[in-house]
Amino acid sequence: MNVELRHLRALAAIGDEGTLTGAARALHLTQPALSRTLAQLEQRLGVRLVERSTRSLRLTAAGARLWENAHRILGQLDDALAEAAGRGTARPLRLVFAWAALGSHTVPLLRTWRERHPGIPVQIRRADDPAALLRRGQADLAFLRRSPEPDDPHLAHRALTRERRVAAVPVGHPLADRPEVALTDLSDETVALCATAATTSAELWPAGRRPCTVTVPGVDEWLTTIATGAAVGVTTEATVHQHPHPGVCYLPVRDADPVTVHLAWPARPGHPAADAFRRHVEEHLARQGSPPTLLDT
Repeated sequence: MNVELRHLRALAAIGDEGTLTGAARALHLTQPALSRTLAQLEQRLGVRLVERSTRSLRLTAAGARLWENAHRILGQLDDALAEAAGRGTARPLRLVFAWAALGSHTVPLLRTWRERHPGIPVQIRRADDPAALLRRGQADLAFLRRSPEPDDPHLAHRALTRERRVAAVPVGHPLADRPEVALTDLSDETVALCATAATTSAELWPAGRRPCTVTVPGVDEWLTTIATGAAVGVTTEATVHQHPHPGVCYLPVRDADPVTVHLAWPARPGHPAADAFRRHVEEHLARQGSPPTLLDT
């Protein structure tokens, strides 16, 4: 099909930026030149990749799939060139998570890794959709609190540990002084749900006792909504360590099922140190005893 790397870079930038103007700026091209490159790619593939109008631009289904694959291909090429030049582990190991990495284990885990592997830094990043970054080759490992789709050919994963659920209530709330709460204690409250990587939905409550809910964009908005008394929330215990807030009290929920934490990575080989980091995570958790408990896969 005579597809060139410039075609893939063009589509990757268009999908990332969401506009031809932004993509052209990111690639240091003129917008007409970028439009011609996109038209060439669509012509050579014989499929529409981008739907354009005077007001909007969006990837088609085929365009979205190729956008993810383009990122992965370009990332693998960069890694291969670095390895050929003798810089195989020069790039940081990219670790992503949505809300919290590994809770109270995060800092000691990363400190011991740094002590044992001083030449392989770990770059951590919060992202709304960590699995998407793995599929696009923009991350090497991710902590997930929702299992990837079982038939996703691009991702591998294993369950690491289970985390208790906790309620988040504003300071001064009638429940704040309790040692723990039940789900039904929250049924008459408004519960804040996060639109990104949420582990809680109204279905967590028994039918007939489900609370009113309000959806917020992200973790900062979730915390602020609770701290101001507009709602309460339910999350995992890792949030307690990652997002302490002076206006929020966290209480164990005694009758809610725990959440399984997964470590996920691209199915195809990525960073050469990824296997060593996975072993490091498992060994660290195994040394801690229970909780957490290392799960079989």
